[in-house]
Amino acid sequence: MAGVRLSLRDRHVIASGLAAGHGYAEIARRLGRPTSTVSREVSRNGGRAGYQADQAQHSAMVRAGRRRPGPPAGSPDESATGGNDLDALRAVARRFTTLLVQAGFPRVVAGVLAHLVTSDTTGLTADVLGRRLRVSPASISKAVRELERQQLLHRERLPHCRRERYLLAPDAHHRIWTARTRIAAMWVEAATEARARLGAATPAGARMAELEQFLRLVHDDMVRMMVRTAERWRATPSRE
Repeated sequence: MAGVRLSLRDRHVIASGLAAGHGYAEIARRLGRPTSTVSREVSRNGGRAGYQADQAQHSAMVRAGRRRPGPPAGSPDESATGGNDLDALRAVARRFTTLLVQAGFPRVVAGVLAHLVTSDTTGLTADVLGRRLRVSPASISKAVRELERQQLLHRERLPHCRRERYLLAPDAHHRIWTARTRIAAMWVEAATEARARLGAATPAGARMAELEQFLRLVHDDMVRMMVRTAERWRATPSRE
């Protein structure tokens, strides 16, 4: 374990040990760490009387951020804008984020997708996305998993390092709108089940039947529109 940074769980073990009156050596033995690691950790975070695991974890993350090296060669960087003004790119990304949120995407998922759509670079790393959206690495990771589930992005390992960048799927725009048709289908299903449960002869059931009919028309029109749009898109000269 030597050389591996303390985790939040490790810090809670330290806090529990201090509260129980254990010495540094005993706490270190439980963690499988050198006694000096525990002693240094406690000393820099308020001492025995003031040590708090969550605050110590936050301080460690801040220190790690200050020491973080610049991006390695070949990785997407904040300043790589392909000739566009960075402020202009961010403004467009914010606008797209707002539209995606209004369409039903969670905010961080929408932000990741919007920044990938508007990026001039070949993909973006979690570090860059986290700085632009001002969210934690865990939030970026969760958003990426959701976008992968929807097949809207994929990962690519950067050369000469262990980091990854995220790239927009080539047909992401089509998949985004296709997802809207799936949501419409879910509304139809919900209205159908509600009408059956409430009974078509009741006022509430009659309203559900009317809603079901309307939503089914909306869904069918959306499906037909997507089919026509996909055919026209494939037929455009730029797609040949």
